[in-house]
Amino acid sequence: MSSFNLNDLGTELQDVTQNNAGIGVSFAKKSLKLDTEEDALEIVKAIRACTNLEYLDLEGNTLGPLAAKAVAQALEENGSLMKRALWKDMFTGRLKSEIPKALEYLGSALCTAGTHLFELDLSDNAFGPIGIEGLANFLTSSSCYTLRVLRLDNNGLGISGGKMLAKALLDCYNNSFEAGSPPLALKVFVAGRNRLENEGAKALASVFQKLTSLEEVAMPQNGIYHEGITALANGLSYNPGLRILNLNDNTVGLKGAQAIAKALPNFKNLEQLNLGDCLLKTRGSMVLAEALGVEGSYPSLTELNLSYNEIKTKGANPIALAMADKKHLATLQLDGNNFGKEGCTILRDSLTISERIGSLSTLDDDESDKEDREKDEEENEEENDEESDEKSDESENESKENRDINKDTIINGNIIRSKISVIDFLKSPTGENLLLLQDDIIQDFITYAKNSSNSDSSSELKFIEEYTRIIMKVSALSTSGYVDVRLRAQNLTDALYSKLCFFAIENDQVSIWNNALLVNLGLIKAEDKNSGKIDWNLEGCFKALEIVSQKDYFLQETRNTLKFFLEKPIRISKKKVMDSLQDSKDSLKTVLDRIQST
Repeated sequence: MSSFNLNDLGTELQDVTQNNAGIGVSFAKKSLKLDTEEDALEIVKAIRACTNLEYLDLEGNTLGPLAAKAVAQALEENGSLMKRALWKDMFTGRLKSEIPKALEYLGSALCTAGTHLFELDLSDNAFGPIGIEGLANFLTSSSCYTLRVLRLDNNGLGISGGKMLAKALLDCYNNSFEAGSPPLALKVFVAGRNRLENEGAKALASVFQKLTSLEEVAMPQNGIYHEGITALANGLSYNPGLRILNLNDNTVGLKGAQAIAKALPNFKNLEQLNLGDCLLKTRGSMVLAEALGVEGSYPSLTELNLSYNEIKTKGANPIALAMADKKHLATLQLDGNNFGKEGCTILRDSLTISERIGSLSTLDDDESDKEDREKDEEENEEENDEESDEKSDESENESKENRDINKDTIINGNIIRSKISVIDFLKSPTGENLLLLQDDIIQDFITYAKNSSNSDSSSELKFIEEYTRIIMKVSALSTSGYVDVRLRAQNLTDALYSKLCFFAIENDQVSIWNNALLVNLGLIKAEDKNSGKIDWNLEGCFKALEIVSQKDYFLQETRNTLKFFLEKPIRISKKKVMDSLQDSKDSLKTVLDRIQST
C-alpha cells in the first residue's frame, strides 16, 4: 500500500479549502491500493477530521469492497453536507464482482447521511453495465434529486448500460417529482467513449426530453449513427438553455446534420458546438452552415469544430459566411477536411473580410487531392435513398442486452467479455459484437451462408446472395469511429471478399456475384421482391470497396461492372431526391479509374 503521511493532513486540507469545489478531502492521484478496511484508515481519519465536508476526491486510487465499506461508514457519520463525489479512475484492476458492491456501500452511505449531491464524477472507471446496476438505487434516491453534474466518461457502458442509466435517471426525475421536491434538473451530462450506439443514445434522449434543464452535453466517440443522433437532437431541443454540445467522433452524416440543424434554433445561447470527425461531408456541413448563419443567431458562439469531416471546396464559403456575424467566435476548427488550395483560400479571404480570421485554426492537415477536387454535385433519383443513408442504423435486438454479463471481468480497467457466435453478430451487427467474434471466424460465416441456402434448389445463387449480405454487414463497420472496430472490419472484409471471388470463379458464377453486389450496394433493384431492404451502413461498404477493389484477387469484371453503374446510375424513381451517398460513390469511382489507368 502506498504511504501517506497523516502529519501532512492539515496542510492537505488547508490547500483543499481554497479549491473551487469548497471544503473537503482529496487523495487524488495518490495511487493507493486499498483492499482492506485497515488500508482505508488514512482516508477514514481524514473524512472524520474534516469539518463541513463538501467533497471527497479519490481519483487515481483503487478501492476494493472492504475499503469502500470503511470509507462509507465514515461518510455516514460525516457526509451530510457533501456536494461533490469526485471518484474518477477508482477501480483499476478490480474484478466485475467487486465494483458493484463498492459502489453500493458508498451510495448507501450518502443516502443514510442525508446527502444532497450536486456533482457525481465516476469517469474512467470501466465498470460497464454491471457498475450501473450497483449505482441504480443511489441514482434514484433523494440524495440525487439535487444532482446537477453527472460525469460518466469512459465507463464502457455499452447499449445495455446506457439503457440502465437512462432508466435510473428517469426514475430519479419521477421520484423527485412525486416526493414534492424540485424535479431533477441536471445541467451537465458527460458520457463519452461508452459505445452507447443508437439504442443507448435513444434511451438517453428520452431523459433529455424530460429534463429540459441541460446546459452542457458531451457524448463523443460513442458509435452513434444518424438515427441515434436524430433522437438526441430531438430530445435536446427541449433544453433551451443548452450552451455546449459535443458529439465529436460519432457518425452524424447528412441526416444527423439535418436533425441537429432543425434543433439548433432552440439553443439561442449556444457557445460551443463540436461535430469534429463526424462524417458530415460537404452536404452535411452546408446544412449546418445554413442553420448557424441565420442573421443575428447564436451571438454567444465562441467555438465551432467541424474538423476531419471530408468537407470539400463547395463547403468552404457557406461555413465562412455563417461565422461572419459571430462577434465572440474565438475558435473555428476546420482542419483535416478536403477543401484543397482553392477552398482554403476562400475560407481565409472570407474570414478576413468579416474580421473572423483570428478564430481560424491551422489548415495544415487539409487532406484534399487535386484529382479529388469536388465536381458539380448533381442530385440522383433513387427511391431507396432515404433508407440507405450514409450511416444506417446498425439495429440492435434483445440478444445483445441478454448477453451474460456475469462472465465479464475487468482487467487493467478494460472489460473482457465472452465471445459470440456468427448468428448473434448477424442479428445485431454492431461494432461491439464484431470485436466479440472468434478470431478465426471466416469459415463460420461460410458455413452459415451454406446452411442458409441448402434448402433451396438454386443453392449456389442463394449462397452468393447470403454471403454477400454477410460481407455488407461486416464491411458496413469499416468507417467506425473506433480504431479497433474499423481495423477488424477491414481485415474480415478483405478475407470474405477474397473467398467469394474465388468461389465465383470456380463455380462460374461471376455474373451472379456481380448482380448480388450491385443489389446489396443499392445500385440496382433486386428482382426478388422478398430479398429484404438494405439495413446496413452503405458508407462503410463503399469505403471498404475502395480498399479491396485494389487487391489482386478482386475480379476485373467486377471492377468494370461497378464502374459502369457508378458512372451511369439507374433511374428508379421520377421523384428527384438528394443522394447522400454520392460522395462515397465518387470516391470509389476515383479509385476504379486510377486502377484502370495503371
